[in-house]
Amino acid sequence: MKLNKILIFGTIALGLGATSCVGDLNLDPIDPNLYTDTESPDFYKQALGECYSIMAVSGQQGPGSSIISGLDNGRGQYTRAIFMMNEFTTDECLWVWKDDGIYDLVTCTFGASNGNIYGTYGRLYAHIAVCNQFINSISEDTPDAEMLEMRNEARALRAMSYYWALDIFGNPSFTLDSPDGINEPGQIKRNDLYKWLEEELIFLVDESNLSSSPLYGRVGKDGAEALLARLYLNAGVYTGTPQWSKCAERCQNIIERHEGQSVYGGLTESYLALFAKNNSQYMPGGGGNVNEILWGIAYDSQYTQTYGGTTFLVASEVSANLGMDYRRYGVSSPWTCLKARQNLSELFAPWNSKSGNVPNGQGSLYSDDARASQWIAGNVNFVDNGQESSQEVTIQNTEIGEWSNGYTVIKWTNIDANEDGSLNFLTDPDKATEFVSTDLALIRLADVYLMYVECYVREKASALPTNALKYMNYVRNRAKIEPYTSINQIDLPEVINERGRELYWEMTRRSDLIRFDMYTGNSYLWSWKGNVLEGTGIADRYKLMPIPTNIIAAQPSFNQNPGW
Repeated sequence: MKLNKILIFGTIALGLGATSCVGDLNLDPIDPNLYTDTESPDFYKQALGECYSIMAVSGQQGPGSSIISGLDNGRGQYTRAIFMMNEFTTDECLWVWKDDGIYDLVTCTFGASNGNIYGTYGRLYAHIAVCNQFINSISEDTPDAEMLEMRNEARALRAMSYYWALDIFGNPSFTLDSPDGINEPGQIKRNDLYKWLEEELIFLVDESNLSSSPLYGRVGKDGAEALLARLYLNAGVYTGTPQWSKCAERCQNIIERHEGQSVYGGLTESYLALFAKNNSQYMPGGGGNVNEILWGIAYDSQYTQTYGGTTFLVASEVSANLGMDYRRYGVSSPWTCLKARQNLSELFAPWNSKSGNVPNGQGSLYSDDARASQWIAGNVNFVDNGQESSQEVTIQNTEIGEWSNGYTVIKWTNIDANEDGSLNFLTDPDKATEFVSTDLALIRLADVYLMYVECYVREKASALPTNALKYMNYVRNRAKIEPYTSINQIDLPEVINERGRELYWEMTRRSDLIRFDMYTGNSYLWSWKGNVLEGTGIADRYKLMPIPTNIIAAQPSFNQNPGW
């Protein structure tokens, strides 16, 4: 799929105004006017590629470039910024380095002046600005079906960014106009943004010509409807009025299009293959028979280089510490950054002892759950300067900066999965690369199944079809763990735990904890929550990120979120 990965990302923008979307945030124009024939279909295909590429990379001039200022170019990449907001601040992972502003996210002690929050806000609105420019360059009445479909794709991409703005910031900036550097956007209330986003996604799914079988790397009907289901899943948080039946209906629509693709209801046979280098086959248009990835971002180590995306995920997981051969996972540079928090590791208990010799750099514990099969835990044997040694990798996170505190998670890799789903570890270190070619799933079919199950459990008295047990067991059977025999075994605590086991580190955890009323207060604790080792309660204001101080300063009419 290399050729398609190249073609999806363009290098042309329609011309981007400097500050109209995000207050004082500086936006650099991105290679404007490279085409003189702006009526050419090729021009619009390349310009649409810009709407996609801003989600994949930081800038068009290599991995060290960025279209926004004020934040490290790696941290400022779209999905890495969202990961920081939705994973660093939860019970799922620790960033072991106390980088500027990161420690405050990891401990939930951040404020409105945190540069990472500001950078995330800016990245979302930089993307929205480019999408607005593209959308407004094509008339909604155009008779050209291809042009109209490209326009609708850009609307779906914009909807994704507005979804994150709704979820993370609640009451953010809003505009549908092309940026001109003069007119400022207004602030929109969370309830109003929800209503707009619902109407936008309903149109794209039910009325537009968004493709049911999109080209590789592009968004289609499945992705848009999955985003609508996720919006409905969190409707109670966003508006005060839950929409469980609407969420389940949208999930069922998607399931009916995919369920027959495999014995696991359209899920891939191997969990880890979803996060391997050749996972493009599970993307829409990727050439495979099973398309579990409903919406994903395509990556190529040569043509989409970034210090975010899947390069961030693979490199951050691995280290040279404790004899770990990071190159076997396909990367030439280990970052030694991400560890599991104790709460996440405990979801996969019991951990069992391995029999026989433990390979160099691998732990002596394993979980029966296939989703944790590559983790490194327990007593680790390794060779250091020719001497055999060992060290305990603990489940506790006593010291944030100590690599042996917390289990080592291996989920994403830059190596191919074999036909049976096993990973083809590299034996030649020269084949490891700095950047990775593993695609990144934004929404998967497994998430859709778990959304439906949650809706059913919450609305048992409703007329929802009783498919929840079957849907939950598709997920559990793929994980090689005991299936449920009765729907009565599945309650809300089990739903949130299964979401943690299936979707860990996939940028849903913060939203899930808030929806289950487990995020703020003292009812549920995790290590270093509130900057206390054992965890402590945090205020309700943390259910929303603050509107960044820089934005408030540039647009005094904006109101800060409650409590900030």
